Amino acid sequence: MFLVRSGAIDGYEKLVKRLGANPNALLAEAGLSPAQLRNPNHYIAYSKMAELLELSAHRLDEPCFGLLMSQHQSSSVLGDLNMAVFRQPSVREAIEEANRNLYLHARGVSLDIKTRGENCELALAFTVFSSLGLDQTLQLSVGQLASFLADLLQLDQPGFPIVLRQPAPDMDDSRVDSALLSRVRFSSPFDGVRFPGSWLQRQPNFDEGSVREHLQAYLATLQERYPDNLRNQARAIIGQLLASGECSLEVIAATLDMHPRVLQLRLQEEGSSYGELLRETRLALAEQHLRHKSLSVTDLALKLGYAETSIFSRSFKQWTGLSPRQWQQRHLE
Repeated sequence: MFLVRSGAIDGYEKLVKRLGANPNALLAEAGLSPAQLRNPNHYIAYSKMAELLELSAHRLDEPCFGLLMSQHQSSSVLGDLNMAVFRQPSVREAIEEANRNLYLHARGVSLDIKTRGENCELALAFTVFSSLGLDQTLQLSVGQLASFLADLLQLDQPGFPIVLRQPAPDMDDSRVDSALLSRVRFSSPFDGVRFPGSWLQRQPNFDEGSVREHLQAYLATLQERYPDNLRNQARAIIGQLLASGECSLEVIAATLDMHPRVLQLRLQEEGSSYGELLRETRLALAEQHLRHKSLSVTDLALKLGYAETSIFSRSFKQWTGLSPRQWQQRHLE
């Protein structure tokens, strides 16, 4: 089963309500619940998300519902992946980094860069299936890809084409912004975006202010979810940052709005430490993914912030007495 972060459809309920429909009823029809959308890092079945978007487009009589959703989103729907991607020295390397780690956001989709003359084609490839089709999922994904590129290059009014293989629907009454619709090229040979190849050498825009804003918003969520429980707050932040390569005592402390030394002392008072929380979080995540076979051991090692699979395997054996594959076999029996 292919999975996707529920954050991919951030704003769904608000948009459907604004269009005069009941999002809970549509979610139920697709086999989903509002609770599954509350945490953007909760994974849902990709096929269920695709069905939800197709049902919504039909019920709301909006053939460009996927594009409409993407219009109200930004590259922040990729979650913490942005922190690693936007720090790359060039746009090409940022795209390559995003592709390497895209499985953390969605399984069953990949990026492909092709240069044709002076232009670059950035295409999305899907291995996901839905009985209702993928038109809306592709619209949403390509729209998000366009937002990602615009944010990467800090383009206030992007004009590069958004291309889709699906034929043009009847858009006379579409609620999608006309400026966005004017950029869409239907019946194209691929699903993605087209832009000047010279952009690949540009340096990505990295907005420290946006990162701080993202972390502060996340802190507010943690304080609501784990009031007066520093240990759980720190573990949740570690879990968010592991795959980005940005996880450290200093970053955890900054997210919690305290000095690293203060955080160390507070954790000591609770009989814990940063190193212990890091181990606990890695072990819990490793067991979760191994039990559900949601990631390969190699991908799991990357998700947990390890540079090499062998280092992860040695650590896991120290914690459990078993290699990752041995542990998985034992707990699948």
